[in-house]
Amino acid sequence: MGTFSKYLRYRGQGKEANVVNVERFGTPAHSLFISTNFLSFKQKTKIVEEDGSVAYRAKSREISLHDKTTIKDASGQLVAKVEKKVLTLREYHRVTMADGTRFDIAHELFQLYDDTAEITDLGWTLRGNYASLNFELYDEGENIIAVVGKKLVSIKDKYALDIYQPELEQEVVAVLIALQHTLRGRTKTGRSSSLMADVMRRL
Repeated sequence: MGTFSKYLRYRGQGKEANVVNVERFGTPAHSLFISTNFLSFKQKTKIVEEDGSVAYRAKSREISLHDKTTIKDASGQLVAKVEKKVLTLREYHRVTMADGTRFDIAHELFQLYDDTAEITDLGWTLRGNYASLNFELYDEGENIIAVVGKKLVSIKDKYALDIYQPELEQEVVAVLIALQHTLRGRTKTGRSSSLMADVMRRL
């Protein structure tokens, strides 16, 4: 295994827990696996257990100013809503849980390869590495809550989610969905910027 790939946190269903996560944080209490299909006007995300059974589903309209997303559990009950806030100096998403709890995920712009998001209402911090597509979620006491690893090469958008505080699972799922939208949005922005730069060079 190469030096770079050794530190990727993604693992497939039915595989052993990621060795890097186990060495640093121990065996996760629970793991979920995320797969997103991107269609023309909406995107659908399925979050499944180790055995492939559906735990949650998320659906959103891809062409939407506020990028509104709804997350439901396997029985169809509402878990959370995620909405991108626009016209702000910082990039952030607002999450509203089914019980009315709200929290904002505020992102700093990527600096080099690192990204940090503060979830001040919960006292959580999301730290990640854009290059290797790994992200860690910590509580206010700096205890690990969950580790997210994205599959490097895939037709679909795939993640493995190792959870260390299972009582916070639904909030973690909502944070991951918001993170997924943030990364995809930045990818689109990067492509648009590259296209514009190419057009300007040709003028």
